Amino acid sequence: MRVLYTLLWWVALPLVLLRLWWRGRKEPGYRQYWGERLGRYDAATRSARRTVWVHAVSVGETRAAEPLVDALLAALPDARIILTHMTPTGRATGRSLFGRHGERLVQAYLPYDLPHLVRRFVRHFEPTLCILMETEVWPNLIAVCRDEHVPLALVNARLSERSLRRGRRFGGLMTAAAEAITLVAAQTEDDAQRIRSLGAPQVGVTGSIKFDVMVPQAALDTGAWLRARFGARKVLLCASTREGEEALILDAFQRAGLAQRPLLVVVPRHPQRFDEVEALIRERGLKVARRSALGDGPVTADAVLGDSMGEMFAYYAACDCAFIGGSLQPLGGQNLIEACALGKPVLIGAHTFNFAQVSDDAVADGAALRVAGADDLLRQALHLLSDDAAREQMGARALAFANRHRGATARTLDLLRPYLK
Repeated sequence: MRVLYTLLWWVALPLVLLRLWWRGRKEPGYRQYWGERLGRYDAATRSARRTVWVHAVSVGETRAAEPLVDALLAALPDARIILTHMTPTGRATGRSLFGRHGERLVQAYLPYDLPHLVRRFVRHFEPTLCILMETEVWPNLIAVCRDEHVPLALVNARLSERSLRRGRRFGGLMTAAAEAITLVAAQTEDDAQRIRSLGAPQVGVTGSIKFDVMVPQAALDTGAWLRARFGARKVLLCASTREGEEALILDAFQRAGLAQRPLLVVVPRHPQRFDEVEALIRERGLKVARRSALGDGPVTADAVLGDSMGEMFAYYAACDCAFIGGSLQPLGGQNLIEACALGKPVLIGAHTFNFAQVSDDAVADGAALRVAGADDLLRQALHLLSDDAAREQMGARALAFANRHRGATARTLDLLRPYLK
């Protein structure tokens, strides 16, 4: 199966590179560092220091990796981190989060999953441990690490029932990959059981590292600045929205009536959709202001388009109530932990299978409310925004929920210690 998988990669590689160039029209970062995606790296990135490799595919995984990266650098004062990504937004997030570490952290793109490309990477950086964040399972990468005697850990791991069924369609390919993973640190016992069923030999449960992410003071300052621009109006944030959701939310927002409308802040998950979402807002006759164009004066628009990267904590700090996108449509939902960490009432849709346990736990603890659709979302939001006592009580439960689940980083580090010696 892995031979067939590799052949398919060879066939697809020209199309993958063409798509990379095409995406670079809107996101120029996709046209940078092409050599790295083909396993070619600057000689200056070699080092005699011990190197630990952490792979965080994009923005969410990079933010989640922050507590672990900091803990690794503190535990290994003689070591450095090579942090790899697949997207320019992930790389930019890593640069903003970890620039303070200087030469102790190097960033690069992960090479495409062809054996000789991955082997070039491994022999160039000579990592003593590879750590994959969350759901990243690349069969050839795992096989090369095994052949080159590099222990490989999958941490903050999650695996939904849907992803398990999809993985089993590939039969021996996923089973062989799982069996070659040295260690798995799963978020929940359900995740652990599903991963064990694929054949992973050592699986522990540590909780989610995302609970350990600290809110940067700079984000709080930006949030306070945004709130001053928003003024006295209550603010409903729709965070990490996906295609098809914005139209539903905007239509429900219009039906709510002028007298009840809060300021609506929409932050699409993917930056290439910023212009599209702005057009959706304008098509409904609503005035929109873009975050990137805000000055020091008050916002008088009906809606604000969050067209900036790396400011989600600031948006949460500036809002009164937050809806977490990807959950109105069957897309699996997004992470609600950041909103809870800032003590904000959280609304989620029915489709949270990518974050099933944490979503269910938040609902059970009264930190989040599950809504049936866009109209129910506006109805529940307007109730919370009009009832200060109910909103503050729910926000307090959200903060307590986030604080109670801290500690996953230390538990993960304990599992990794035998491979850090």
